[in-house]
Amino acid sequence: MKTIFIDGKAGTTGLRIYERLSSREDIEIITLSEEDRKSTECRKKALNSCDIAFLCLPDDAAREAVGLVENPAVTVIDTSTAHRTETGWAYGFPELDGIFAENIKNGKRIAVPGCHAGGFIALVYPLIQAGILTVDSRLVCNSITGYSGGGKRMIAEYESETAAEAYSAPRQYGFNQNHKHLKEMQKIAGLKTPPVFCPVVSNYYSGMEVTVPLFAEDINGFSADDIKKVYADKYKGPVVSYAESLDDGGFISGNKYSGFDSMKITVAGNDERILLISAYDNLGKGASGAAVECMNMVLGENITKGLCL
Repeated sequence: MKTIFIDGKAGTTGLRIYERLSSREDIEIITLSEEDRKSTECRKKALNSCDIAFLCLPDDAAREAVGLVENPAVTVIDTSTAHRTETGWAYGFPELDGIFAENIKNGKRIAVPGCHAGGFIALVYPLIQAGILTVDSRLVCNSITGYSGGGKRMIAEYESETAAEAYSAPRQYGFNQNHKHLKEMQKIAGLKTPPVFCPVVSNYYSGMEVTVPLFAEDINGFSADDIKKVYADKYKGPVVSYAESLDDGGFISGNKYSGFDSMKITVAGNDERILLISAYDNLGKGASGAAVECMNMVLGENITKGLCL
């Protein structure tokens, strides 16, 4: 039986990971008391006595936690932004290709993709590999997410008694084009220039939709059908899959896949104006579900074990 420690278990991502793992009989979860989880010495002991440590912490705290790990046998799965583009860290999106999958299986340091970034990279990376887009492509990314993506503070704001009026409408943010996911979106997708990124948070708990719009001149003589074939060939499930359509009566709800750990990919529009779309849960494939999937790969288990698909 393998032992697991969730550093930051009280946070949104940590709680969802705990929910996914708590009923499994093949692992034992190391837990700390409320007092001990704030003790560096107690955390250090837990981090070095487990087989797999999940870090569900702010960036600086995640870096500090990695520094506490002295046992070379411990695998660290970090859900923060801190290590996603760092040398020596596997990027936790195995569906991108076999190299990513092997790095996860064999890695001792794994960085879980960012919620917005994962949807963007899932759409763009395969098209660059296929030559439909190039590393010089200049792209735009629109993304809508539920408020749980902002963590405990934003959840409290949206669920407060005064939230009905203050937060009733969707809110765009990230206006300075310096969002923390941009570095990851650029590097992992393989772009020379980060996309223009337009994130929106809305008044529902979880779920997200990411859209990358393209003009015909952006895709080097290829067609929308060519893009669909790339996605259909690559994303066959069980976690990430291509669908001919995701809309319900001409609409795609941002929380369509709330509570699930899967991701759906589709293409809309026409040969002149094309929409690349990914839909999933920001706490699922966008965070906790992706982390559990990576853990399953490290343990040699079926990647879907414990996931809600």
